[in-house]
Amino acid sequence: MDPLPLLQDLIRCPSVTPAEGGALGVLEAALRPLGFTCTRLVFGPPGQEVENLFARRGSGAPHLCFAGHTDVVPPGDPALWSTDPFGAELRDGLVMGRGATDMKGGIAAWVAAIASLPADLPGSLSLLITGDEEGPAEHGTVKVLEWMAEHGHTPDLCVVGEPTSKAVLGDTIKIGRRGSLNAAITVQGVQGHAAYPQRADNPVHRLVRVLHRLTAQPLDSGSEWFEPSTLQVTSFDVGNPATNVIPGTARAQLNIRFNDLHSSASLTAMLHAALRAEEARYTLETSCSGESFLTQPGPFVAALRRAVAEAAGVEPRLDTGGGTSDARFITRHCPVAELGAVGATMHKADECTPVEELRALSRLYAAVIRQLLTPG
Repeated sequence: MDPLPLLQDLIRCPSVTPAEGGALGVLEAALRPLGFTCTRLVFGPPGQEVENLFARRGSGAPHLCFAGHTDVVPPGDPALWSTDPFGAELRDGLVMGRGATDMKGGIAAWVAAIASLPADLPGSLSLLITGDEEGPAEHGTVKVLEWMAEHGHTPDLCVVGEPTSKAVLGDTIKIGRRGSLNAAITVQGVQGHAAYPQRADNPVHRLVRVLHRLTAQPLDSGSEWFEPSTLQVTSFDVGNPATNVIPGTARAQLNIRFNDLHSSASLTAMLHAALRAEEARYTLETSCSGESFLTQPGPFVAALRRAVAEAAGVEPRLDTGGGTSDARFITRHCPVAELGAVGATMHKADECTPVEELRALSRLYAAVIRQLLTPG
């Protein structure tokens, strides 16, 4: 099976998160003839529903799941595109359109890989496809995984088809991701006249000292599989239009991308300690979109590396960089790794993927399935 027509059909579905846009229907139509039982799963409150798809063939072990998303980011200004973002036009060996790389191409390649293999492979195959990866990720993968656990579908292994390759197909496998913590700090002071600072308590000065305390030294120097954690001040605001008034409050927002030397709880404690050290009167609000995680190299990762070497002829690098992905939810249920296309154009205008690379990715995925379902 050639993955190209399926990818074009998927691109032509305007599935800007969280809209389904017809993409899951296209995918169901491709999977049912391959022997999959498809279940459409809808989660979320009225008016905010997200459609997801779970499909499975077979019931034996090992159960290998492929996870991905059909939702895409908005195309942005149409003037920046040289083609219709949802037209799936072929141009100079490229298939153009939003989602070509991230990650409708990976889905099409995986389905085509299954079609190229014998139907009587040992074990079982499933697909977890969400429409909520590019959005808040509240009513997608995390809810589908809960449903899978309740219905006896928890996988033994999972491959996420995010575009992980950097320069050439297969050069990078992600075996973990950093965590992400957002923090909003409000420091209270005493408002006053700028000419009489002794009668006021300037919260700006206190908050600046807090931020200096937090940024003066690195959080760490990295760990075996992770680069150093980073803390970035993303906003600083006092809402003060006057030039001669000391404000009563000052606010800052932070984002911390952290490795396995930290947790959201330990970093929150660090923030409290820095604020107390400056004797600040403050409020602190934090939210963690995902803890750091690592799939320790072992038989699963070794099989993925063999498949890449066999199909792509490269020795993949094991990596944990980048932002977050839905793998952060899957790791709570089974070993997970991410392997996919070269991601150079994801989220950009004129997003595209080379047709030959798409077909090569399908061959790579076929090798992955063989390695994981028929080890040795």
